[in-house]
Amino acid sequence: MIILDGGMGQELVGRTGAATDLWSMQALLDEPNLVRQVHDEYFNAGAHIATTNTYSILPDRLESKGLIEHLVPMTRVACQMATEARDSHGSGQVAGSLGPQGFSYQPDKAPPSEQAAEVYAELARLHATYVDFHILETMSSIDQARGGLMGASITGLPVWVSLSVDDRDGTKLRSGEFLTDAIAMLKEFDPAAVLINCSLPEAVSQGLPVLSGSGFTLGAYANGFTGIHSDFNSIHATVDLLEPRADLGPSEYLRFAKTWADSGATVIGGCCEVGPDHILALAKHFKTQEGV
Repeated sequence: MIILDGGMGQELVGRTGAATDLWSMQALLDEPNLVRQVHDEYFNAGAHIATTNTYSILPDRLESKGLIEHLVPMTRVACQMATEARDSHGSGQVAGSLGPQGFSYQPDKAPPSEQAAEVYAELARLHATYVDFHILETMSSIDQARGGLMGASITGLPVWVSLSVDDRDGTKLRSGEFLTDAIAMLKEFDPAAVLINCSLPEAVSQGLPVLSGSGFTLGAYANGFTGIHSDFNSIHATVDLLEPRADLGPSEYLRFAKTWADSGATVIGGCCEVGPDHILALAKHFKTQEGV
């Protein structure tokens, strides 16, 4: 079992006490050492992979705030924090996070795949100096995932793609498209891994069996929100709109993870509101299961 890290943004919000519309990017401007601290804690908990704090470092987000000149330096700092944590730990890999253009969970706001691919290609080239592979996160429609795969594949590094599913029906993407309808596109690009992320764990449990048997290396990492607030719908929204669950501690999260492993997942970690204690529980359990 490959153990991913957990969420970065909510960990940083918890440590700074501030939720801004820059999300996790704010720490890169103000306290980049906090990002390194979170990476270190995940490795110490048993994670095999550090995901760069670049999910939100996208041209459309930065342009809207008059901060486009920070794109390259913030990306480099974020990547350096992850690689330094990996090197200090002495093992592991770095995944270069590429988040959704437009806005999370809002695939209708994303540009068409051909246009999106151009942006992802430039970001992937920037990441490639540092990372071991690219990970497209929270891709919420078939076209959104296609654009990410088209762009990220330019570097020749392995590409993982994480699909976000409907919290009410995990057999569908957030766009309303059926997961089954994404399989042909995924096979065309042949990513190194296909995961389900940033959805309720119950929805992840529904979605994974749909992908089982399709020949992909499968993975899962759910969020710990009660759901996605209707006002959380633009690049100006702040994460304090999203309420954490009170019933998803490490042991409860592990119970879901066991069902994901039973459905064929060989990569498991956490997304928003899933922290180092959750990852520690995953690492301990699956290490014991494998007799390592």
